[in-house]
Amino acid sequence: MKPSKQSQPPGETPEPDFEQELEEVERSLLSLRERYDQVQRDRQQQAQWQQRRDRLKHNKSQTPEIKAELRQIQRQLEMLGLNLESQLFSWRSLKKPFWQVVRFGGMGVIIGWILKSYAG
Repeated sequence: MKPSKQSQPPGETPEPDFEQELEEVERSLLSLRERYDQVQRDRQQQAQWQQRRDRLKHNKSQTPEIKAELRQIQRQLEMLGLNLESQLFSWRSLKKPFWQVVRFGGMGVIIGWILKSYAG
């Protein structure tokens, strides 16, 4: 953030940019907390489904009802796995690191070319 060129008299509110950024950080933190809670619930539910699946697999009599329940449990586990994998990274969260890599990687290539031209 760029410092303002004008000094603010005491008692004035901070820059609107700072307030907007602070609100964005608060929203991001709330979103992260909600996602964390969802992941915890999904992991707990996944463990329960896996225990139920293991009990059914070890059951000696594999009736059609048990096989159908095993298929349903497997589908539930797959959906939970996808839910746990999704939204861990968003394009928005990767935007800044991506441009930093492009910027510094590009600078590294340019510096490398300059050093090679002087050395060769």
